[in-house]
Amino acid sequence: MDWGRAKNVLIYAFLLLNLLLCYQLWVDLRDKVSANLDFTSLSEETQQIMEQKGIRILSPIPAATPQLPNITYRYSGEEQEQTPVELEQPIDSKLIYSSFSELSNLLESQIPDIANYELDSQENEVGKFVLHPLVQKEWPLFRVRLELMYSNQKIVAYRRPEIEIGSSSSQEIQKVLPASQALSSLIEKYFAPDTVVTDIQLGYYGELFNSESQVAAPMWRFVLENGKSYYVHGISADIISPKTTE
Repeated sequence: MDWGRAKNVLIYAFLLLNLLLCYQLWVDLRDKVSANLDFTSLSEETQQIMEQKGIRILSPIPAATPQLPNITYRYSGEEQEQTPVELEQPIDSKLIYSSFSELSNLLESQIPDIANYELDSQENEVGKFVLHPLVQKEWPLFRVRLELMYSNQKIVAYRRPEIEIGSSSSQEIQKVLPASQALSSLIEKYFAPDTVVTDIQLGYYGELFNSESQVAAPMWRFVLENGKSYYVHGISADIISPKTTE
């Protein structure tokens, strides 16, 4: 018997078996992800357009449609032009993911109300974590940013917005439109072929100009793989795209 040739055959057989097992694992994971995303909330027509245009949704589509009002707030954005404030004692940056409550406790003496902020992993930048203030302790106020600067796995400085969130505006509390409806409009009218949606979240969106009082409305935010974001008004369904702020 040619033992050398037999050895080579066994090696190739094991390699082929490993390739088959890896492929089966990939198929199982793909099917599991697809099942978890659940596109049944989208119409058949929208799903067909998705398939034709090669659009992929990698985020679960939220089913909640809470009743929310417009809110008023004061914010100047002046901190964006100021030098970040250095921390007296650098903090382990891993805490922002592993234990945000512990991180808040460590920073609350230097950053008031940090517990009322939420990390936005979609907007994080190299050397910078981005957080948004929460409305009613639940809904992020997009575009207003508390920034935590980090270096060598340590949070070393911060830039905090001076913001005052007021009460609801005089308009009635209204039920927010479903995320699936907002997404369908984007798929059918705005998304280019091969668009990939990585995150879907409900929050508040307001313009960033200096005035006595500003208004923010509930909005669905859709973040794409290329970093662009679309906002869909939670009541009127108006769309704010990356090319316009109208």
